[in-house]
Amino acid sequence: MRVVVADDVMLTREGIVRLLGDSGIEVAGQAENSDELLRQVRLTRPDAAIVDIRMPPTQTDEGLVAAQRIRAEHAGVAVLVLSSYIEPGYALRLLEEHPERVGYLLKERVFDAAILVDALRRLADGECVIDPTIVARLLGRRRRRDPLEELTPREREVLGLVAEGLSNHAIATRLVVTERTVEAHVKQVFLKLGLGTDAATHRRVLAVLAYLRANP
Repeated sequence: MRVVVADDVMLTREGIVRLLGDSGIEVAGQAENSDELLRQVRLTRPDAAIVDIRMPPTQTDEGLVAAQRIRAEHAGVAVLVLSSYIEPGYALRLLEEHPERVGYLLKERVFDAAILVDALRRLADGECVIDPTIVARLLGRRRRRDPLEELTPREREVLGLVAEGLSNHAIATRLVVTERTVEAHVKQVFLKLGLGTDAATHRRVLAVLAYLRANP
């Protein structure tokens, strides 16, 4: 197996390189930023790339963006994304677009050679590898109560029309009901979403945001 390692912290990068070498895995290239990573992947055509999420210049998600490009442009190259933090949102972004040959591990796991090598081999075989801590956080997130589930079908329909920008009068016309009925539905939506204390305009905006999050 041939691997490219990308991390802007030299000590971390060298540590991973040494672990790989000691485990019999060839390091085909190293990179300290996303541009160099993409260049190394194009030149060396490795079996896998190990990528830190936060890389220069902004130290936000450059590594994740590079990982997505690698999976989109080089179907045979697996990607193992590393992070020092529990960031389930990043894992979801990666998995939704490329559910095969991608992994997400916390950096603390990577310095266990057995875990690192096992993850790389599973990725090369087409599997998906996600850190157990991230999985637990994702499952916990999904178990949280979704207030939209408490809405009746009619209330959800009204909220959808609010999200389209319709006024109460326009909604009443669309649904062939009275405007007072629409006002009652909107009031119930606000209450069930926990938006009962803000100004009406502010509540409509917050309600729309809740609807869009549930219906991206």
